[in-house]
Parts: sequence; C-alpha cells; structure tokens
Amino acid sequence: MSFDEDEDELIPGRCGEEELTLPRAAINKMIKEKIPNVRVANEARELILQCSTEFIHLLSSEASEICEKKQNRKTITPEHALLALESLGYADFVKKCESVRQECKSVDAEKKRKLPKLKDLGIPEEELLRMQQELFAQARETQKQEAEAAAAAAATANASQSHPSSQPSQPSTSY
Repeated sequence: MSFDEDEDELIPGRCGEEELTLPRAAINKMIKEKIPNVRVANEARELILQCSTEFIHLLSSEASEICEKKQNRKTITPEHALLALESLGYADFVKKCESVRQECKSVDAEKKRKLPKLKDLGIPEEELLRMQQELFAQARETQKQEAEAAAAAAATANASQSHPSSQPSQPSTSY
C-alpha cells in the first residue's frame, strides 16, 4: 500500500512491492464449481481474484483491530473473524461460516481418529525401535557399499586415463 499525494490515507493495490494474492488455480476451481456451465472472461477472473484478495485483507485487518484494541490480545481467533464479519456488515454470513467451521472441525477430528497409533499396531515400542535401528543400519551399509563402488569406479577411470593402454609394439625389422 502507498500514500496518495493528495490524501493522507492508504490506497489499496498501489504498492511497489509484489502484492499477495490467492492462487489463480484455486479461484478458477471455485468459479468452475459454483458456475460450471458459464464461461468467465479472463478479465472477470482477474477482477474476482482482486476482489477476493481485497476482502481477505479487509476482514483480517478488522479482525486484527478487534483482537488488539477491543480484546487486548495478539492472536486472531475464529471468533475475531466472525466479529469482524458482523462489524463490516456481513452478519448474514456468520451462520454459514460457523457451519463451515464445525464441518472443518469434524473432518479434522475424523482424520485424527483414522491415523494409526503405535499402540494400535500390536507391536511393542521396543520392538519398533529395534526394527527402526536395523533399517538405519541397513541404509548405512548400502550407502557405504555405493560409496565404495563409486570410489572404485573413479579410481579405475583415473588409472585408465593416466596410463594409456599399452599398444603391442611392432617388432623392428633391420635388414
């Protein structure tokens, strides 16, 4: 952001630095999912990208202000973001955001539940540790053998370059 010469306020999008934006592929995917049978011009896609980025900047700035000034905290929480939505006049979105948040929590909990735990493998931790150490030893041995083979190949190549192969000498004939 930069200052406009005529005004003392920051103007979004006018900065010398590279501006952070959402990935174009993500925006294109969202557009295609929401309106699959409609072609969207590249200029329209770019405008959607810029508007989305600006909305995120606006929402995060408002959430930061709520977090720091009104609640005297330094970490923005989901509650701060929801309060920022209300503060910016998007109260209609708060319920939808809450349901998406709950859905994300459920998906995360399901992922954690499905992750295998050491105790569920049926192998004692000591045995797993021994197996791990054995694999490390095998890997070290393999690396050692590969290094020795590479060194031997390099030595052979150097030896053949420094000593030209002996050509059979032709007998000299003197008459």
